[in-house]
Parts: sequence; structure tokens; C-alpha cells
Amino acid sequence: MFNKLGSFNRRTFMQVAGGACIANAIRPALAESTSTGHLPLRMGVVVWVEEGKSIDDAVRDAHAMGFQTCQIGFERLTPAVLKPLKAALEKYEIKGTAFSEHGPGERVFDFYRGPKTIGIVPRPLREARINNLKMAADMAAACGIPHIHTHCGFTPEDPNHPLYPETVAAMKKIAIYCKDRGISFLCETGEETPITLRRMIEDVGTGNVFVNFDPANIVMCGKGNPVDAMEVLGPLVRGTHAKDGFLPTSTRQFGEEVAIGKGKVDFPTIFKQLRQANYQGPITIEREIDGPERIKDILQSKAYLEDLLRKTYQ
Repeated sequence: MFNKLGSFNRRTFMQVAGGACIANAIRPALAESTSTGHLPLRMGVVVWVEEGKSIDDAVRDAHAMGFQTCQIGFERLTPAVLKPLKAALEKYEIKGTAFSEHGPGERVFDFYRGPKTIGIVPRPLREARINNLKMAADMAAACGIPHIHTHCGFTPEDPNHPLYPETVAAMKKIAIYCKDRGISFLCETGEETPITLRRMIEDVGTGNVFVNFDPANIVMCGKGNPVDAMEVLGPLVRGTHAKDGFLPTSTRQFGEEVAIGKGKVDFPTIFKQLRQANYQGPITIEREIDGPERIKDILQSKAYLEDLLRKTYQ
């Protein structure tokens, strides 16, 4: 959800200059990532569509990379995206597993401006974001996507802080709206500690609020060890982001996101924990850089994670 500089920087999936560049970038990496045999969990990728960009192209590129599923979100969500999104998912036989929504308004992923701009915690942005999450829920239901998900924000650790009950009440509005449409609301890990997230979900109490587990966000926000976090959140995990990163070295900026295997996330242990928790959802890769290097990193990650899944579930 955030780049190494800590500011919002999501791009249309596989956005590079022209189809020839895409093909040239995919071909050698795809050879390394090609897998055979049945996987115990489906593989997916985060697809982010910039305003004015082609939804069909974004979903097509996920298909070309060999993914079965995707989490999908839009830089600017409007009702106009529904018809082309539904058509693209059907055309390329990609299963949407979560509808990702975080707007409207600026989001700055750092320790100073983040608390004022991320999620539904900030009061000035809260109602507009509740409305957008409701719109996302309508679209998810129409497309057969089982979850919506977002960053809730810097939820206070102290449940007596006035922003804490306000955030719980906002989450409850969203959760009830989702429940009426037969879908779940996933909270992405990151800005809050794992125990705060679990407390918040329990306090919402609607039975359809769960966790999108992003281990790198926990590391990059300095909120703990993802392995320890899984002990707290494991039974609530319904979605994942396979992503890696480093702890923050600045008191102002989040840690750096890096390719899987180069950061602090212990994927072998986390996969064992997911199995112990009887997790049945997809493994969704997220890599937040641009250009052909992103494609290479995603496909190499795909090959590594597929092999790790087989070893974990053998």
C-alpha cells in the first residue's frame, strides 16, 4: 500500500511503455516462474488501476503473468468502473478476491502525516471514505468478489482515546453495510499494533470483519514481528499480501519495501502458521515499484512462493 518513501504510489499493474516492453519483460521471468501441479492455495496479485487507464489491460496483464486471482482497486472509484471490471474478470477468468478502496483524498504513508491522512481514523476524511467503502461493497457484490478491504489507519492503542470508539463505530457502519450484501470487510495490517486490530474487530462485533495480513507493513511501520502478529491474528486472516520490507530507520518515514526474500519477513514460518490456522484464501503478491523490474520481482516471487506452498503443505 505504500512505497519506500512513505507516500502514496500505486500504479496500474505492469504499466510499462507499450506491449512489446511488457512481452519482453515477461518472457524470461515467466520461464523461471512456470509451475506444474496443483497448488494448495491460489496465487494472486494486487491490481491497481490509475484514473483513465484501461481496466481490461490491467486484468489481462495479471492473466498473462499466470495468476488465478487478484485484489483490485482504483485510484478514483466511480460507478463507471463496474461494467468494464466485471467484463474483464469474466473475459480473462480471473477471480477477484477483494475490492480494495482507500479514498477519497490524499494518503501519505509516514509517521507524521499518516495519522492525519490514512484510513477512517481522521475525522475530516471519515464520512467520505465510509461512503466510498460502501460503493466498493456494492461493486464487490455485483462482481462476485467476497471482500472489500482498506487500511483503517493509525487506530489508537489506548481504547479510552476518543478516536478509538469513533473508529469502531465507523467500521461498524461499513461492516453492517457489507453484511447486508453478503460480503466481508478486511482490515489491512500496518499502522496499528496487532492486538489493537484484534480488539477493534472484536469491538465491532458484526462477525464479518477480518484481516488482510500484510507482513511487510507490520515490519515497515515498526509495529512488531509478523510471526508474532500471526499468533494474535491468525484465526482472523482471510486475505494476504505477500510482500517484504525492512524496519524503519527514520523516526519520520516508514521502512523500505523490497522484493520478497530481501527483507525481514520470515515467509516459511508464516506459511506454516497460515496452514495451522486453516487459511484457505489466496496468496496475493504486492510489489510497489514501477516498470519491468517490478514484473521480474513479481514473477520470481511467484515461483518462490509456489515452491514454498508445496513444501509447507506436502
